[in-house]
Amino acid sequence: MKFYDLFGSTKPVFGMLHLKSDAGMDALERAKREIDIYLHNGVEALMVENYFGSADECAQVLAWLQKNMPSAMYGVNILGDAPLAFELSLRYGAKFIQIDSVCGHLPPAADEKLARRLSELRAAVDVCLLGGVRFKYQPVRSGRTQEEDLVIGMQRCDAIVVTGDGTGMATPEEKIAQFRRTLGSYPLITGAGVTADTIASTLAVSDGVIVGSYLKDGHRDYGEVCEAHVRTFMEAKRAAC
Repeated sequence: MKFYDLFGSTKPVFGMLHLKSDAGMDALERAKREIDIYLHNGVEALMVENYFGSADECAQVLAWLQKNMPSAMYGVNILGDAPLAFELSLRYGAKFIQIDSVCGHLPPAADEKLARRLSELRAAVDVCLLGGVRFKYQPVRSGRTQEEDLVIGMQRCDAIVVTGDGTGMATPEEKIAQFRRTLGSYPLITGAGVTADTIASTLAVSDGVIVGSYLKDGHRDYGEVCEAHVRTFMEAKRAAC
């Protein structure tokens, strides 16, 4: 499934559902609250991820979305288990999945094995794949240049995701620009550190943004999703587009 076929010219904001739970609220109930905030304020896509939670909790949220909000645009990232992400997307009607690195993080022999496995998975499941290259926390072991890994990455997914060094940390403008120069018109998603102050300049170069920490209390990944932050961010996004 091609990125532009799915999103057209929307330049979507992907709102993260990190599946935090505590004694006061379980992961599903918190996710329902966050989904309501995101959709009420115009967030175009929902990304269900086992950042704080488990793969089983991701499945619970995806099942709830499929039953209660089948027209919503939602997807999944199962950290460390791409095959399961494909399986869950098929089972629960997710339109996209994210893999934090599709190229560059493995030595050549392991990289060849990854390429074959991704090809098999993509042939089996019609889903839009957002793939990281030079992604946060991922090593660089390919022995190739960034440009070479990007060219290969374009063959393995439907949109490239670029980040800076860590969660909630700004993605350097020059890195985004470097990716864009290599990718040309191929879809590029900025996957970390975008704020209401930088959304306009980011979307001038990118085709969408993935946002989590900035939309929470204190702009921290462990905070609660804050409706005021979501509203401010989406107002800035609409002004930029």
